[in-house]
Amino acid sequence: MTSKVQAPRCTAVVGLGMIGGSIAAGLKQAGWGGEVLGCDLDPSELAQGLALGVIDRQASLETVARDADLIVLAVPVLSIHRVLERLAPLLAKRQSPPVVTDVGSVKRRVREAVVAVCGSMPGWLVLGHPIAGAERSGVAAANPALYRQHRIILTPEADTSPEALALVRAMWQKLGGELLEMSVERHDEVLARTSHLPHLLAFSLVDTLALQDERLEIFRYAAGGFRDFTRIAGSDPVMWRDIFIGNRDAVLHALDEFEAGVARLRHAVEAGDGEEMLGIFTRANHARHYFQTLLNQSSYQASYHHMEQRNVRYRAAAGGRVEGRIRVPGDKSMSHRSIMLGALAEGETSVEGFLEGEDSLATLQAFRDMGVVIEGPEQGRVRIHGVGLHGLRKPAGPLYLGNSGTGMRLFSGLLAGQAFDTELTGDASLSKRPMNRVADPLRLMGAVIETGDGGRPPLRIKGGQRLHGVDYDMPMASAQVKSCLLLAGMYAEGETRVREPAPTRDHTERMLQGFGYPVSREGAVASIRGGGRLSGGKIDVPADISSAAFFLVAASITPGADLVLEHVGINPTRIGVINILREMGADITLLDEREVGGEPVADIHVRHAELHGIDIPQDQVPLAIDEFPVLFVAAANAQGTTRLRGAEELRVKESDRIQAMADGLTALGVVNRVLEDGIDVVGGPYGGGSVDSLGDHRIAMAFTVAALRATGDIVIDDCANVATSFPNFEALTKQVGMRLQVEVERA
Repeated sequence: MTSKVQAPRCTAVVGLGMIGGSIAAGLKQAGWGGEVLGCDLDPSELAQGLALGVIDRQASLETVARDADLIVLAVPVLSIHRVLERLAPLLAKRQSPPVVTDVGSVKRRVREAVVAVCGSMPGWLVLGHPIAGAERSGVAAANPALYRQHRIILTPEADTSPEALALVRAMWQKLGGELLEMSVERHDEVLARTSHLPHLLAFSLVDTLALQDERLEIFRYAAGGFRDFTRIAGSDPVMWRDIFIGNRDAVLHALDEFEAGVARLRHAVEAGDGEEMLGIFTRANHARHYFQTLLNQSSYQASYHHMEQRNVRYRAAAGGRVEGRIRVPGDKSMSHRSIMLGALAEGETSVEGFLEGEDSLATLQAFRDMGVVIEGPEQGRVRIHGVGLHGLRKPAGPLYLGNSGTGMRLFSGLLAGQAFDTELTGDASLSKRPMNRVADPLRLMGAVIETGDGGRPPLRIKGGQRLHGVDYDMPMASAQVKSCLLLAGMYAEGETRVREPAPTRDHTERMLQGFGYPVSREGAVASIRGGGRLSGGKIDVPADISSAAFFLVAASITPGADLVLEHVGINPTRIGVINILREMGADITLLDEREVGGEPVADIHVRHAELHGIDIPQDQVPLAIDEFPVLFVAAANAQGTTRLRGAEELRVKESDRIQAMADGLTALGVVNRVLEDGIDVVGGPYGGGSVDSLGDHRIAMAFTVAALRATGDIVIDDCANVATSFPNFEALTKQVGMRLQVEVERA
């Protein structure tokens, strides 16, 4: 409860069943303050509630209307109309009506009852629904902890009083609930699918089996899965009858969807179609794991749902060591592309070393949503059953790509040539990033793409367009833009030629060649012809040099450091970070250089060295564009000044990385000067302090590395997105000897 909201002198709960009793008991236990009244048609419930200490005193509806400042209607949905008919005239007699809320699971029916009785939705009424319950009923089952860490959905109207909403929010927060808001219509649609339909199916299954002659034998041998699924059939039948009547249309719509899904599965079983069954089962298996992460409040794609309400804070203790042998996760760029090209290939593709970070998982899920059967990931292994260039299906809804700018820009290209419409969305960070850099050249090819305000997501791509090849000069070096146009070029008539002003990573070209699709390279121009095909194969994803960069810098700046990074990709278009660090004096040696799946790989041995400031060569800027946050930390530990120019691209990443790093460095006492296209960083001793990563994973990890040479601890806010690119970063920092603690706060 916020300090601005005072608890009412008197709170009344109308309906003392398990739900209402748990509210009353929870408020009393939490020290809500004031009296808690109980009102119920059943005198025995009231007497028991009083005897158990759930309420302070019994009350009639007349007493509730006269004394209460907050009234909670915890009665069945179909009883709301009858209760309001009695309550509303009594409330009208008060000069200042109390705040009223409810707990019904069908908000449209409650709203209709309110309008029927009151003529409109009064400002003092806030409709709500706690997503919590139990099989037992009655006030004897009241549980004061029932709502802790459970979601509470409020559905305020345009005319809802802000004061009334604040009081209801404060009540649920006092009970430990996690608050969400949505429209009445959206609430009923969501609940029909996630709560009402499962209960309907559980009741139906148990009833069907109970009618069988051999039901005793069936139930005797039922395993845990049957018990788990049918447990909810033990819920209150009267309550669920009311819910299904009240939310009839949404429940029937959800049932139609379910029956269509069962029909598809039945057909697959009848036909012995193992591939179709595997697709259904893998999608379901993945969705179940995803659902479990939400229940456990772990990280996968959670920013799309409710993790944006949590702050992950890093507390990096000053000092530490860096030594040993580690392998950082697989290359994110290649993980994205392996899923994309494997899905569009003919035949199966097996992937080793897949990065199981949120960005790559979002790409994987998007293809599952378009009908591609994908097994895994399991310990970095993925098997993709390709559908060919024209085998994708229209997804049921928008494709959510989390925090992945790479994913959204590459998807724009390959979806521009599909026969169906699609919409691409992302989290709050991705939704701020510019997308016209891919939308504009795709439009030149004949694509029809709508963007949000300022050329930002969401992107709406109209299918069925005839694309034609173009000769495009990129205004700035960008591997994402180049890759987007090459992917679109596979669907275009004629040749697509992309000219880049400076070399960028060439994973797309290399991987297309590996899948058997020819790509030409002449100087600064990459070109591709439409009408080809991709053939599935095997991909071994090397460790990501962008992830390795944090440990390259960590070992370079830490006295006594001696570290080997295993199986790291050293693609010539990606080793700018190595070239720049060596120019600064870093002791970096490449061991066992080899080629894996067309990509050069090596073990990297790095030891501490005294670094010195340099003017970073501009031809290295595109080759290290993602590594500059941690390179700024290297500069802060070098003798003299390091100067960066020609890096405007850094201002439109997950954050404005030039300004964000400058602000953090300043907070630590590092002298720096910001320019439009770069920064000057003056090396020297620096202290600890507090830094805001602005939700940018690379900034969060860079300042974690900075703590190795700080004179005090560095506290870094807003670090949840580290999981998008480096899911085991915390574990590896501790393995090599760094001192990182992760703290999670609820907003």
